[in-house]
Amino acid sequence: MNNIFFTVGPTELFPEVKHLFLEAIKEKLFSISHRSKEFENINSYTNTELRKLLCIPEEFHIFYLSSATECMERIIQNLVEKRSFHFINGYFAGRFYSIAKQLKKKPYQKKANLKDGFKFDKIKIPENTELICFTQNETSTGMVVEMENIYKVKNNYPDKLITVDVVTSVPYINIDFNKIDCAFFSVQKGFGMPPGLGVMIIKKDCIEKTRLLKEKKYNIGSFNNFITLAENADKFQTAVTPNIPGIYLLGKVCKLLNDKGIDRIREETDEKANMIYEYFSKHKYIRPFISSIQNRSNTTLVFDVAFNSNIIVDKMKRKGFVISRGYRDFKESQIRIANFPMHKITDVKKLLGAFNNL
Repeated sequence: MNNIFFTVGPTELFPEVKHLFLEAIKEKLFSISHRSKEFENINSYTNTELRKLLCIPEEFHIFYLSSATECMERIIQNLVEKRSFHFINGYFAGRFYSIAKQLKKKPYQKKANLKDGFKFDKIKIPENTELICFTQNETSTGMVVEMENIYKVKNNYPDKLITVDVVTSVPYINIDFNKIDCAFFSVQKGFGMPPGLGVMIIKKDCIEKTRLLKEKKYNIGSFNNFITLAENADKFQTAVTPNIPGIYLLGKVCKLLNDKGIDRIREETDEKANMIYEYFSKHKYIRPFISSIQNRSNTTLVFDVAFNSNIIVDKMKRKGFVISRGYRDFKESQIRIANFPMHKITDVKKLLGAFNNL
């Protein structure tokens, strides 16, 4: 299959992943014990490269879980006694809210106007809120919440914990970790890797909330609770047998990105996004879904289609480009196009050329 995947996740792999994976198999790195010195070295290497790439302070732990959805579950279990507050700008933000309800919490929610975003100056967070949850870049709708708005919420409510879903944001988005408490992502999008690894970046002070919940006899989970995860993270180990191939590849991909330079990656992402948005802003049948430019994603671009979008998706696949359909209710009326670091400018030009010739 020679198709180029512009899907919003899983998506196109970095071409180096195949070589890195085969090299690791040759060295039998995936057969080692997760309690061995060899694994600690792999974990330490990935930790160092990820911290460098995303500018993660030492006051934060890095936890490895199975997925971003598991990250949501663990966050609610370990940081919320009763009340969380969820800014909902699409399906996956809604999933975070639903998980809180399923775990018998009493979450609040505020839904965005999908064309214009949130009116932050008119939103009041209830006093009994413990955790405020954002989805910075919503994969289903292509709506972003600007980091400055998240920082303002933290500034206005300094006693509340702030967690941010950055699944389709990193490594593009620039995060000031001094102004949030927790962030999480999975690797099958912006890191161009096979799926199956969730990564949580959490301030060490947050673990005190978990200890408090444990003392109050709340269910904080079994092996993957934050207390156990933190104790193991300090030793570059994990609570349970982890996805060693994923952790290994993440470190190597971060090294590739660090060598290229995060500033260059962000500049290229902006350039590609501008090309795509400019093209479709003049298209007869396909137009950007989010009308407010400041709320549009530069990594998961969503477009309304004037007829059944399956026609476009199928025709583009025959031309060698795999793009995503709309999500859920928008499945037949939208298309979604990914714009991650592995997507080359030349390939974006070819993609738009294929749209020209539909």
